[in-house]
Amino acid sequence: MNPVRGITLKILSVIIFVTMFGFIKATSQEVPAGEAVFFRSLFAIPVLLLWLIARGDFPGKLKAKDPMGHVWRGLMGTCAMAAGFLAIGLLPLPEVVAIGYAAPLMVTMLAAMFLGEKIRLVRLSALLLGMFGVMLILSPRLTVLDSEVTTRLQTIGALAALMAAMFSALAQVFARKLVATETTGSIVFYFSVMSTTLALLTLPFGWAVPSLKATLLLITAGLLGGVGQILLTESYRYAEVAVIAPFEYCSIILALLVGYFVFDEYPTTIMMAGVALIVTAGIIIIERERRLGIKRTGKARSTVPNQG
Repeated sequence: MNPVRGITLKILSVIIFVTMFGFIKATSQEVPAGEAVFFRSLFAIPVLLLWLIARGDFPGKLKAKDPMGHVWRGLMGTCAMAAGFLAIGLLPLPEVVAIGYAAPLMVTMLAAMFLGEKIRLVRLSALLLGMFGVMLILSPRLTVLDSEVTTRLQTIGALAALMAAMFSALAQVFARKLVATETTGSIVFYFSVMSTTLALLTLPFGWAVPSLKATLLLITAGLLGGVGQILLTESYRYAEVAVIAPFEYCSIILALLVGYFVFDEYPTTIMMAGVALIVTAGIIIIERERRLGIKRTGKARSTVPNQG
């Protein structure tokens, strides 16, 4: 274990992913979300292949023991990516990132529903606090009766961001089940392959021929996505989830900077208040999980017979 290295890798992955989102947003007026998913997924594959070869995992450790698990994880993850890219084109970048923080909260609820995990009072209170923060951010956008086109598009963007968080949570639940039988390399690799394939299904719905600049941005986004996945995966080799997870919230600071300096986007007071509530709820849940993990480790050690 090397917590400093794990945290460093996590922060680097956050920086890379926010940069990738910025590139996707810069091309959103030229290419639809499905086409962006295709570029993002396809050009991540060469990076992932090089990583797997360097680890000695290719091709020996790519055998899928649970093919349908990969299918479901890939389907949910691709839907999350597509909805997120759609939202990025319609809403300010910091707002989409903030709404995305709902995903870990939803994972807790879904894990209770499908994996049998218990939600006690502390986590339940944190969940309610976090979801209130999400609704606070969404509230200015949910004006479905407004006739202005811009407002309607922003409403669609807000709903897309929320759907992205939901699909992301479902993808994480399926990934939790996969780790019991599959290698990390196989999970990452098959997701990229499947998302590339699924993105092609959107071709009949109006792909565009991007400009040279947009093409380069999309290719770079794909390469960055592959590097970000590797850094994120590697970060968990050096530190526990509870140590690394809070640094995910660095992304809102980066998103605010990119939004302000690149896209001339200004955060609202309501959005920042919602972010504060979501981050507080997330940290409460992470800290609660850390303490429960310590207790479980202590109990496990107490049951080990004395070999002396």
